[in-house]
Amino acid sequence: MRRLFLDPSKPAYRFAVLFFAALLTYGSYFAYDSLGAIAPLLIKALGIGREQIGATYSAYSIAAIFTVFLGGLIIDKIGTRRASLLFSSLVVLGATVVALANSMTMIYVGRIIFGMGSEALVVCQSAILARWFKGKELALAFGIALTLSRLGTIFSFNFEASIARHFHSFRAALWAAVIFTLVSLGANIVYVIMDRYGEKYLNLREEGVEEKIRLRDIKEFPRAYWYVVLLCVTFYSAIFPFSALSTDFFHTKWGIPLTLQHAASGFLGGVKNFFVGIVKTAGGITSIIMIASAILAPIFGWMVDRIGRRATIMMVGSLMMIPTYLVMGFTDIYPAWPMIILGLAFSLVPAAMWPAVPLIVKEERVGTAFGLMTMIQNIGLMLFPYLNGKLRDVTHSYTASMVMFAALGFVGFIFALLLKREDRRMGGLLERPGIEAANS
Repeated sequence: MRRLFLDPSKPAYRFAVLFFAALLTYGSYFAYDSLGAIAPLLIKALGIGREQIGATYSAYSIAAIFTVFLGGLIIDKIGTRRASLLFSSLVVLGATVVALANSMTMIYVGRIIFGMGSEALVVCQSAILARWFKGKELALAFGIALTLSRLGTIFSFNFEASIARHFHSFRAALWAAVIFTLVSLGANIVYVIMDRYGEKYLNLREEGVEEKIRLRDIKEFPRAYWYVVLLCVTFYSAIFPFSALSTDFFHTKWGIPLTLQHAASGFLGGVKNFFVGIVKTAGGITSIIMIASAILAPIFGWMVDRIGRRATIMMVGSLMMIPTYLVMGFTDIYPAWPMIILGLAFSLVPAAMWPAVPLIVKEERVGTAFGLMTMIQNIGLMLFPYLNGKLRDVTHSYTASMVMFAALGFVGFIFALLLKREDRRMGGLLERPGIEAANS
């Protein structure tokens, strides 16, 4: 057994590398939503408005926009080992600045530093997985890494408020986020050791980063690609900015508690609390989207490969968001039910949208296509969290925000409809099953 895990040529060693590489982003996912998870506590303790909570997410996305240009270049220049340590350190530093901050200005500074490291770390993780799994179990590796990362978000929404309550301070929750970023940094160090050891035996080559923008490629993109990009912006702008303040939304409109009032003791009691908390606490209900994604994304990805229908699936997923947000905005229906529908939409659309890009653009331009798509996506994520908070502060309810998110769903549906029409003109490539589409 000991030889099995110390032999870099064995699958056990490769999957051990995957485990630690997947943990690289666990802490950053946890810390990203830590402010949203305790938004009602921050608003009360700091005397701030919802727009300022939303602006912390906008500050992160400002950094992410520039990271798309610089992160891949840095990784290619210094290699995945040193680059991953650099970006992990920025994540820890940014989370620490937020935890120590005594003003909103410093919180914004911390979020910018955090965003610079976090987004680049995701790109770095992709290069690491390609280095170890290209030509082997690459799709499986990406799926496992994404699921483990999503657990960071799920645990953040389900436990951050409880941590703050237990220690009677919102700062305890922010320091918990720092601790998890340190855990990820520790996993990064283990990965570096394993990668250096494996490199000697396997003659691993450094994989270049694919998601880099080459400006000369942009003018060659077809119309269908731009429809996918615009759908990407509207779709994610209706999901993540909503999640940034949804805990506060559920807490203020329905009076759903931030934590369970009567916690059971013991291990089994803790497990029970976790599952009960998903539907009976404000943060837990917010996490339903990510839970659905972690469970259903691989299933829907397999389904898309089998049946195709990518443009149709994007239309359906966008359409599902419209009544979901209107129901939450204008009725008193318990929000766990519409959040399940939103989770289904969040699993469907990405499963069809991201794999559509390599079918639309030429192979040598795929990296630029993904990089540009990610950059433009973050422009939306920079704007809409602030608008969500601003609308709440001006109108004193979240109804206007829900109308805004429903409108984004409608606009996304229009782009998906235009994409389907354009795809029909191109021969229906996106509607074909995976193998058939790839060979066309």
